[in-house]
Amino acid sequence: MSAAQTFLNIILLSLVAGLGTGLGGLIAVIRRTGRRSYGLLIGITSGVMLSLSFLELVNEAWELSGYLTATVGFGVGATFMLVLDYLAPHMRFGELEVLSKSAMGEENDHRPFHFRRRRFRGFHIQGEQMDRRLVRTGLLLAVGITIHNIPEGIAVGAGYMHTPQFGMFIATAILLHNIPEGIATALPLCKGGVCRWDAFRAAFLSGLAEPVGAILAGLFLSTFQSMVPAALAFAGGVMVFITLDELIPTAREHGHQHYTALGIILGAVFIFLLSGVMGV
Repeated sequence: MSAAQTFLNIILLSLVAGLGTGLGGLIAVIRRTGRRSYGLLIGITSGVMLSLSFLELVNEAWELSGYLTATVGFGVGATFMLVLDYLAPHMRFGELEVLSKSAMGEENDHRPFHFRRRRFRGFHIQGEQMDRRLVRTGLLLAVGITIHNIPEGIAVGAGYMHTPQFGMFIATAILLHNIPEGIATALPLCKGGVCRWDAFRAAFLSGLAEPVGAILAGLFLSTFQSMVPAALAFAGGVMVFITLDELIPTAREHGHQHYTALGIILGAVFIFLLSGVMGV
């Protein structure tokens, strides 16, 4: 297979995986999710990411290059995400991080108000009222998910550089993982008064960062083939950090605890079955 064809396949696979956020945004604008559904969905995505990280990414790195490469790559990936999570201002799934109220301006502006203009920060306003707090929440969530999608794209690119089938497997798993993130982005925008099309568009565009990470991984690993195992372990560390730091705590806080646990089990079962069917 030529280098051009390899990069094209990586871009297409990562794009398919990134479209999961758009699908989640579409679900959010069509039907609002309740606590149980939210807990189940976030639980599923958590189970997918944990199983994918340990059963596939880190395990594959271990088998290819030994425990030291797998351990160092995993640790560097988790540390990288910790630093990025600390430095980049964004909204975790419901909790404001680095960005302060003073930086946002209008510190006490949390109430819905009558809005005469039909646009706000590029969004079309639906109806006569808008809640700026909810709109800002949706925007910052989109930023956070965009940040998360870049390392996930690295996982797709590294997996494909290992074997095309392994890359397809990772892309399919991440596609499922991205659906609840799209829901989490579009839902506050819809509730804040943004029209449904713009809420869907914000979720959709946040997923387009996935090919960026995949291309970076492809360019780097095409030159340094020996770094593929370390890149797989790195992606595993990133995904585990995101899952433990954001997804599971949020699902238990804003969702339903039993449904979250059930979702984690279902997500793991999905990875087991997908791994068996695809033979990876």
